[in-house]
Amino acid sequence: MLSPSLAQEIAGDTSAVIGFNVLITDAEGTVIGSGDSSRVGTFHEASVEVVRTKEPATHNASQAQRLRGVRPGITLPLVTDGQAVGTVGITGTPAQVGRFGLLVKRQTEILIRESVMLRSRLLAERAAEKLLTDIASYDPLVVEGDFLMFRAAELGFDLRLRRVAVAFEVSVPDPGVRRGTPARDMTLVRSELLRTVRDVFADPQDIVAGAAPGWIGVLHRLPARTPADSLVADCRRVTDVIAAQDGLAARAGIGEPAASVGGLHDSYQDACDALRLGARGDGGRTVHAIVDLRVHQLLAAVSQSARTRLLDLTAAPLRDQPDWPALRDTITAWCESGFSLVRASAALHIHRNTVVYRMNKIEQLTGRPLREHRTAMALYLACLADRLGGGPDH
Repeated sequence: MLSPSLAQEIAGDTSAVIGFNVLITDAEGTVIGSGDSSRVGTFHEASVEVVRTKEPATHNASQAQRLRGVRPGITLPLVTDGQAVGTVGITGTPAQVGRFGLLVKRQTEILIRESVMLRSRLLAERAAEKLLTDIASYDPLVVEGDFLMFRAAELGFDLRLRRVAVAFEVSVPDPGVRRGTPARDMTLVRSELLRTVRDVFADPQDIVAGAAPGWIGVLHRLPARTPADSLVADCRRVTDVIAAQDGLAARAGIGEPAASVGGLHDSYQDACDALRLGARGDGGRTVHAIVDLRVHQLLAAVSQSARTRLLDLTAAPLRDQPDWPALRDTITAWCESGFSLVRASAALHIHRNTVVYRMNKIEQLTGRPLREHRTAMALYLACLADRLGGGPDH
């Protein structure tokens, strides 16, 4: 509980401040910290009785001579959670050092408690990280789900509760976006990012952990009768707060609800897919739910050659046009707005007559009516394939 490195740091700093040598022992009376480094590792006999009684003791010169490793001064017990974990001693005549005794004792106990809390928090964070990693890579042929349920229960988490996975990606924007902003190392701001996410996902059953530099995973417990858009709003709050910090940008991906280890594995993979696919489909949004990207996910699982063939056979005349990006966005908005001119024009932020003009052009180039649903859906899939680009996402 009382580490030698912490003891030496406290003893050295305190000795320099008060002008008298401060000595710290463990519960067995061995010196583990001292302003006089030659005393580290020696036995301090007076500490044994102080630890046993939890009462301070003073020793003048003659009394100190009769005890092994003891010099004149005062020795006080260091008590944490009712248990004496060691002692702190101040060398000098009792009359000189007595006034420092209680202050040094209390300050040392505070530092010990803070050290224990920090170590406990770090251990809990590492355990949560390991749990999240194991769920993300879960394979029922390698490890039993019950084993992970047991490990989670040891940490205070019940994986039988209905949860949904959220993945946050934090990055440094393109330098051209925010000129003059110093780049920030994701590793250095990790604790700050975790605290930001935990401020929003504060339920004791929420599992929040760093998955990798710049990545934070959340297994969020879904309370009963929570509105569907509540989670999206919470994720947006997190991304907004992170975006307000200089030099950072954040996005979130949301999976599907689950109440088993296997289901949480799928939910986390879905959340990561939502992040990846959402960035390709709509770079302006910061929160992407997999429920809105199932078609994209399915299409991304198809080989690149199959996607290219779909594009070539369905949209080749359109891709040859200089305004292909505008035509592609029009087809996408038309389909995603439920084949409504009003909603499509609103989504594109253009006049409805412009939408009509583009649709007529698309029909003339393809030779097929865009208001015919099969034609529209084939073109829609081709547009998604073009946006996905790249190779297969296996």
